[in-house]
Amino acid sequence: MRLALDAMGGDEAPQINIDGAKLALREIPDLKKLCLVGDEATLKAACDAAGIGGNRKLEIVHAPEVVTMEDSGLMAVRQKKHSSMSIAVDLVKDRECEAVVSAGNTGAAVAASTIKLRLLEGIERAGIVSPLPSRKGYTLVSDTGANPDAKPSHLIGYAVMCAMLARYLYSRSNPNVGVMSNGTEDCKGSEFSKETYHLLHDLSGAGVLPFHFIGNCEGHDLFESDLDVAVTDGFTGNILLKSVEATAKVLIHMIKDGVKSSPVATLGALGMRSVFRTIRNKMSADAVGGSPLMGVRGVSIIAHGSANGTAILNALRMAGNMCRFSVNDRITEAMGTINAYRKQG
Repeated sequence: MRLALDAMGGDEAPQINIDGAKLALREIPDLKKLCLVGDEATLKAACDAAGIGGNRKLEIVHAPEVVTMEDSGLMAVRQKKHSSMSIAVDLVKDRECEAVVSAGNTGAAVAASTIKLRLLEGIERAGIVSPLPSRKGYTLVSDTGANPDAKPSHLIGYAVMCAMLARYLYSRSNPNVGVMSNGTEDCKGSEFSKETYHLLHDLSGAGVLPFHFIGNCEGHDLFESDLDVAVTDGFTGNILLKSVEATAKVLIHMIKDGVKSSPVATLGALGMRSVFRTIRNKMSADAVGGSPLMGVRGVSIIAHGSANGTAILNALRMAGNMCRFSVNDRITEAMGTINAYRKQG
C-alpha cells in the first residue's frame, strides 16, 4: 500500500511524524511507499538523524507552506494550495497514494479531503468517526465534527460507514447501531433524532441495512452496553467527544492527586501500577491513532494535534487496514442497496 503523511501537521511536527514514519516502516510489512510531505530540507535532515533517510520505501515530497492551527479550514485550502496538507491530499486525489494521515488543523483536513477527494457514490455528507473506549472495546461515534448542521438522511450514511468500519477493523460481524437520544423509547428525542430513528427503523424493517439497528441509545450506552455504533449530528458529536476527552484527563489527574495524598495510597498504587498503565493506554487517543473522515473517495485519517510517534503509527496502521479491507467499496455497495430501496418507496 502507498500512504501519504502530512509531516508538518501536529503540535510537535515534524518530529512526531518522523518518529511515526520510522515505526511504520518497521511494523507495517505491506507498506510499499510512505510519502512524507513538507519542507524538503527539514524533512531530509530529520530522516537522516532518525536513521531512515536511505530507506527505499520513504519518499519526501516538497511542500513550502504549512497550515497552522489558527488558520480557517476553508481559507487554508483556498489560499495555501502548496501546504503540506493540501499536497498530501492531492497525492490521494491523483492516486499516487491510497490514504492520507494528518495531525494538523482538523477543519482544514476536513475541507481539503472533502473538496479534493469528493464524496463516495450514495453518500450525502462525510463524517468524522471517533472510537471511544468502552467495556467491550470501542464504540464508534459519528459525526464528531465534520457536519454540524446534519439532516436525518445524512445519518443513514454515517450508520453504514461506521458499521463497515466496525465489521472490518473491529471484528463486529453484525454491528449494533443506535441513534443518540435522551431516552431509548421511540417517542424520545428532538425532531431531528426522532426522524432519524424512523428512517433507520423503516430500512431495518425492509431488511436492507448491513447492521442490527437497536433504536435509540443514551450516553451511558456508549461505555457499558453492547452498542458498537452511535450516530448523531456533528454539533452534538463534537461536544460529546470533547467532554469525554476532558473527563478522562480530569480522572487521571484526580487519581494521581489521590495517590500522592498519603504514603499508604502511594504504596497501594505501586501494586496497581500495571493496572493503571493498562487503563491509561486504553483511554489514550494515541492507542487509536486517529479519526477517519469517512465518506470521501480515498482514505483520510485525522490524528490528534498532540499526537506522538505511536499515535502516528496507529493512524497509518488504521489507514492501511481501511485500504486492505476495501472499506470504501463495502460502503458503496451497501449504500447502493439502501438508496435503490428508498427510490422505490
